[in-house]
Amino acid sequence: MTHTSKTQSPAAEDTPLKITLIYALIGGLWIIFSDRWAAALVTNPVALTEIQTYKGWFYIMATALLLYLLIKRDMTALQENEDRFRATFEQAAVGIAHVGLEGQWLRVNQKLCDIVGYSREELAQLTFQKITYPDDLEADLEQTQRLLAGEIETYSMEKRYIRRDSSIVWVNLTTSLVREPTGEPKYFIGVVQDISQRKQLEEQYHHSQKMEAIGRLAGGVAHDFNNLLTVINGYSELSLNRLSEADPLQKPIREIQKAGERAARLTSQLLAFSRQQILQPKILDLNEVIAETSLMLKRLIGEDIELVTFTRANLGRVKADPGQIEQVIMNLAVNARDAMPQGGKLTIDLANVELDEEFARRRMEIPPGSYVRLAISDTGVGMDKETQKRIFEPFFTTKGLGKGTGLGLATVYGIVSQSGGSILVYSEPGWGTTFKIYLPWAKEISETVPTSHVPKIYPSPGTETILLVEDESGVRDLVRDTLKEEGYVVLVAGNSAEALRLCHQHPDPIHLLLTDVVMPGLSGHQLAQALLPLRPHLRTLYMSGYTDEAIVQHGVLEAGVAFLHKPFTPQTLTHKVREVLEAPAYTNP
Repeated sequence: MTHTSKTQSPAAEDTPLKITLIYALIGGLWIIFSDRWAAALVTNPVALTEIQTYKGWFYIMATALLLYLLIKRDMTALQENEDRFRATFEQAAVGIAHVGLEGQWLRVNQKLCDIVGYSREELAQLTFQKITYPDDLEADLEQTQRLLAGEIETYSMEKRYIRRDSSIVWVNLTTSLVREPTGEPKYFIGVVQDISQRKQLEEQYHHSQKMEAIGRLAGGVAHDFNNLLTVINGYSELSLNRLSEADPLQKPIREIQKAGERAARLTSQLLAFSRQQILQPKILDLNEVIAETSLMLKRLIGEDIELVTFTRANLGRVKADPGQIEQVIMNLAVNARDAMPQGGKLTIDLANVELDEEFARRRMEIPPGSYVRLAISDTGVGMDKETQKRIFEPFFTTKGLGKGTGLGLATVYGIVSQSGGSILVYSEPGWGTTFKIYLPWAKEISETVPTSHVPKIYPSPGTETILLVEDESGVRDLVRDTLKEEGYVVLVAGNSAEALRLCHQHPDPIHLLLTDVVMPGLSGHQLAQALLPLRPHLRTLYMSGYTDEAIVQHGVLEAGVAFLHKPFTPQTLTHKVREVLEAPAYTNP
């Protein structure tokens, strides 16, 4: 904190008085005693006059020497103090300034020049009001008026300066007032500390907290919608299967089914944003991914947009879900296309990069290390800073009504985050946009590519007994009706407690536990564990509208876990049930 200075130090005030008193004392003693000694020793008037003349010159020389020594001593001390002050002023780790009462910069150190980007000469032509961010000026002026009025001795505030290059720098400013000995204001002393990095970290933290909260909300909404869509889509398919092709109800029910499928895609995007999707990661060479999607991208963006791709030899491999990575590229390509209504250029560039600790943690909150950078750039209309702050929020869009869901970039954000990477956006209005995606190098250097798998056609109807546990009545009824039509014996429970009771009471074998994951009381995973001692050979098929950490770690299913994602159709349900029942025996997870 800077303190108010009103008077000189006592030592500085006493120095002139000391010199004066010493000079008067020595001079008085010399005159009194030297005249008496001379008169007593010399009786010749002429000789006495000469002696007094020499005595006067001696006095002048002696006192001059004494004054010189005294003044030199104090000047040396003063210079040392000045040097210490100058060193402190110039080498301080914070900006220091003397500011006139009208706001003019009187004296500044180099650190302050570094903070605001101006030279000393340039600052001398400006006032602090000129470079203060407009929204912060009123509060600053109010505090300076309180200083001048004597209401406070010092004040501190966080404010923004506009740098010479027009960028904004956040500072912590501490200001005090220096007064004349009479009490009149003389000038301000300001101490300026650059807090831009702290502000950036705070903004990143608040942004991540907001995105996490929105993600939780989106995941919950998707879960509820998926339960509803399971019922809508399921009964639509059952109804269509029971109607003849000529039935007039075929068309409206098909429209219901199509709408349900579109809604299911939207909830899938919400799950991607909330990082609750089930991923099937593989070791990928993004060179190959770009090559395979280029033709589709050209069709997607149209003939008036030029597609330019830059692949790299020896590109690091990444571990990600290939379908999800393709969706990231497609979504960003669509976003770029919409930003270039008059045509332009879409550039995709791949590179290996090394992220140091500061850049990785400060800019993206990911570990430092080796990454593959996927940069997608357009020459479109660009975005302002406020838009950039919100582009990854679900349902935020700058497109016209009916021209976008606002989930495209939110989906990209979720997929990249769930894949262990990060995404940055660079844009200016009129200068286009670049999205830079950083995905970590895969630890595995190779992976056997699975051969193409043709789904096995399982015999139907079934005869096994299935314990169905689902707390949503609509989903429960649909699954029960579907399985009964296929010939299965279905034991129905609305929660874990009912399931345990049925398992105890049912004397015959139970072949499959078909359970929701998230339920009141015991979760689906906990229920499966509780049933193991009673039914050691019981197989389990989980179903859910979103993932659960008990069966999913970071969005990747554990080995041996069978999972059916809502919303599902009756056909998907019956196929998955038979797949689990006829699969080789495994330990119930």
